[in-house]
Amino acid sequence: MYLEPLSLTRQLEMVFRELKDELASLASGTIFVQIRNNLIGKFGVKHDLKSKGNLLKLDGPGLSDQHLQTLHQIGMLSLQRRRWTHGEIQLEFAMKDNDLDTSIISESNYNMNHLHTDK
Repeated sequence: MYLEPLSLTRQLEMVFRELKDELASLASGTIFVQIRNNLIGKFGVKHDLKSKGNLLKLDGPGLSDQHLQTLHQIGMLSLQRRRWTHGEIQLEFAMKDNDLDTSIISESNYNMNHLHTDK
């Protein structure tokens, strides 16, 4: 039986659904999504927990449902703008005065094995 691969949009929806609980407890971080052959492989969240003395503190309340929805929409826009099949998208976010500040880093990468040279 042959199954059609999920669209990249559908895959990103699955990523955000998987990360929802983790993102709801963070006020800042970076969501990363690694793409190979137009398929999402590895994904996750990078975050920096601040410490003061021996106490580890979270940097404030986490993201609301509205903030999560906004991040999801921004992630979808970043998919539309890419022109590559192999790379990584990083979506940086931070809460500042109850506003969501975001930045997208889109990275393409290539493998020399796939380049053909004429001799």
